[in-house]
Amino acid sequence: MIYKLFRSVYKEFLLLKRDMGGVMILFIMPLVLIIAVTLIQDSAFKTVSNSKIPILLVNNDNGKVSKEVHANLQKSDVFTVVTAIGEKSLTETEAQAAVLTGKYQLAIVIPKNLSLDLQAKIDQNVGKIMRNFGLTDTLQNIKLPKEILQKEVKLYFDPAVQLSFKNAVMNAVDKMISQIETKSIYGAFQQQLGEGNADFEQKSFIVFKEIMPKADNKEVIPNSVQHNVPAWTLFAIFFIVIPLSINIIKEKSQGTFVRLKTNPVSSLVVMGGKTIVYLFICMIQFYMMVAVAVLLFPHMGLPPLRIEGHIFLMSLVAFFSGFAAIGLGILIGTIAKTQEQSAPFGSTFTIVLAAIGGVWVPVFAMPKFMQMIAKSSPMNWGLEAFYDVLLRHGNFFSILPEISLLFLFFLITITIALLYDKKKRAV
Repeated sequence: MIYKLFRSVYKEFLLLKRDMGGVMILFIMPLVLIIAVTLIQDSAFKTVSNSKIPILLVNNDNGKVSKEVHANLQKSDVFTVVTAIGEKSLTETEAQAAVLTGKYQLAIVIPKNLSLDLQAKIDQNVGKIMRNFGLTDTLQNIKLPKEILQKEVKLYFDPAVQLSFKNAVMNAVDKMISQIETKSIYGAFQQQLGEGNADFEQKSFIVFKEIMPKADNKEVIPNSVQHNVPAWTLFAIFFIVIPLSINIIKEKSQGTFVRLKTNPVSSLVVMGGKTIVYLFICMIQFYMMVAVAVLLFPHMGLPPLRIEGHIFLMSLVAFFSGFAAIGLGILIGTIAKTQEQSAPFGSTFTIVLAAIGGVWVPVFAMPKFMQMIAKSSPMNWGLEAFYDVLLRHGNFFSILPEISLLFLFFLITITIALLYDKKKRAV
């Protein structure tokens, strides 16, 4: 059995050797693709659509300001505000954990006593203005408040979200908070003096701070390379379906497959030989693209890919992604009758899997029904596994569900291909 499998592998290498140009394309084109796309997307990621995105809101204030923040977020055409998971109100720790695991893309944490401290700051500003006007009698019974520190409205972002989304959210929140602060200050000023043209301290009182979720006490700081390398590596791996399916059709059209069937060799051995060879090619593709991202990108003005401590888990994800791609290629090659059928279908189907899998557009920005469909794409499974490793500092158990689905996809496609081939030969 082992000898037959070895001879099957050797046969596949001989077939590839006859088309060295095609083999070189398998290695060179993915490198060109990843370099070009990363250069294009380095300055800014794709803008998210106007679909409503669920965000977490942790309200530690419960005052007038926080209620206005909540109301403005609810009125937004972009967000759906979630204040509780289950029956219990959210805590900051729970919100951070939900964002770090990718269940939500954003959590906003409003600090304690925000409304009270803001009102105290307003009173302080009004008092300064009134003293400047010499209204000492008015201030006889007013105790000046002590210095009040700035408040931080914390924003927790999923490390896998696009940079343009983060910038858009931070700008929107900054504008909303500034409007609330200005409105409160002018309202108090007008109430005291009956005029709105006096000058007071213009420094912003409410500020927000982006908080990077931490895993193992390490901040997760994403960049364009960490998004693009996994996405386009998967895209390249799945394009293996085209030469693999064409190879199978050539064997059928040239009579090689018939000669193999006349020998005491099972279909599993034949499929096993193809799987081993093309899996080897997929892993070479993966390591070449990682090497380019680590060694070449810094010389091109791009951030390097940080893989410290991640290469083993990344290799596992690539390995099982290769299995899924090979299973799909074998299935297409078994069902298709001509190269004209397999090549266009294989390339188009790969692009569709990439589109719905989140390679081009973030899944969370898609409509709800498309998000459900995306869960069925093997590229989405591989992409989420890569993100878990690179951006969320996950471990083996974090990626186990995704790599299990990838291998299950391989087993299902191989089984369907074998059953179809057996039925066709029986007819």
